[in-house]
Amino acid sequence: MARALDEWSLMAELARLELDDNEALRLAQEAERMRELFLTMSRADVDSLEPTTHALARENRVRKDVVDSFENIDVLLNASPELEDEFFLIPNVL
Repeated sequence: MARALDEWSLMAELARLELDDNEALRLAQEAERMRELFLTMSRADVDSLEPTTHALARENRVRKDVVDSFENIDVLLNASPELEDEFFLIPNVL
């Protein structure tokens, strides 16, 4: 841990950051914790998992745009706090 603390102190100095020993120690401990988490993830068995994305995908995967009717327009409009004719009124944002 002393070596890691020295490295964090040196990096802070190079970055012109003023860290006291407690802050440098905390950074070193957090970095070690992150390293342990990455090592845990690297040991996970993912050989049987199929990829969920591809770096060279050429098109977006989207659903078909299908027009559908809505039968309960009045119920929906009546649930709105403010209406004008058959339009929802919303507050101005600009």
